[in-house]
Amino acid sequence: MKNLRKVLFPFAAGYGGVTSLRNYFYNQGYWESKSYELPVICVGNLSVGGTGKTPMIEWLIRLLKEDYSVAVLSRGYKRNTTGFIEVLTTNTAEEVGDEPLQFKQKFPKVTVAVCADRRTGINRIKDAADVILLDDAFQHRKVKPSFSILLTSYLDPYFKDFLLPAGNLRESRKGADRANVIIATKVPPHTAYAKMQEFKFLVDSLPEQKVYFSKIDYAQELIGKTETLALDYLVNKKFTLVTGIANPTPLVDFLKEQGFNFEHRKFPDHHSFSDSEIESLRKEELIITTEKDYMRLKEDLQKYALYYLPIKTEILNNQSQFLRKHVLEHVRNFKN
Repeated sequence: MKNLRKVLFPFAAGYGGVTSLRNYFYNQGYWESKSYELPVICVGNLSVGGTGKTPMIEWLIRLLKEDYSVAVLSRGYKRNTTGFIEVLTTNTAEEVGDEPLQFKQKFPKVTVAVCADRRTGINRIKDAADVILLDDAFQHRKVKPSFSILLTSYLDPYFKDFLLPAGNLRESRKGADRANVIIATKVPPHTAYAKMQEFKFLVDSLPEQKVYFSKIDYAQELIGKTETLALDYLVNKKFTLVTGIANPTPLVDFLKEQGFNFEHRKFPDHHSFSDSEIESLRKEELIITTEKDYMRLKEDLQKYALYYLPIKTEILNNQSQFLRKHVLEHVRNFKN
């Protein structure tokens, strides 16, 4: 793997040159980065792969929805449609993408829309919103968010990574300077506070940036189409875990820690299940999956024993109140 990276470094240098030049044009104002007359909060990352953007968007929705009209805008990755679509609870994952459908079905009163062109999307939903949440738009420089949250995996941080294709970075580490908040996600259980402080030192954040740590909090229940089961229903039962997410390791580790007996069928992130794969899954007696995968599987496996395990983001070290205050003060005191 190290030798392969060495071979790819020249390509990464070329890629880095292009992305750096692009950022330079936006930073210097040669290309317009449009701002808006309402708070636009961006959640994104520097790397390809899962850093926990979906549960972070849901954390923000829960924080804001009681006092503000919230709208979520996503590109709707891997949908089979184009253009702007306002998501309905009756849509399918194929039409709008699994994550936007998840947001809408979990928070039906929240406006959720998909559009690859974020400017067009914002213009279509801004009149119905007090605040807009941009899902995975950190590199979408045509829009200037009023507040940016940058996520990075604690076990695979951007400051130890390399540019594509030698590594997984979409742009250089310098891009982190655009963030108001940096959150290290998926911190393993029992991680020492001293280790987090060491991580914070390596982030080398700007003086005005806040750095937080979070973990994935797994629910103690399983949700299916017609019923909810306690998690301990899985005790002494054999089941199949199906994942189509970027990094299923934390979920696998959690289920193993519970002592459950399962087979793991791992698919790529946002995987579109083929007819043969669906037929194969129909032979399984009991399937547990992620909420995102459930959005793609439920129509084809609705008559089968299919359940998902909900998750939430939990801010660590008693810092949740400070992050909440940081975001709420921005929204309350917003000035274009």
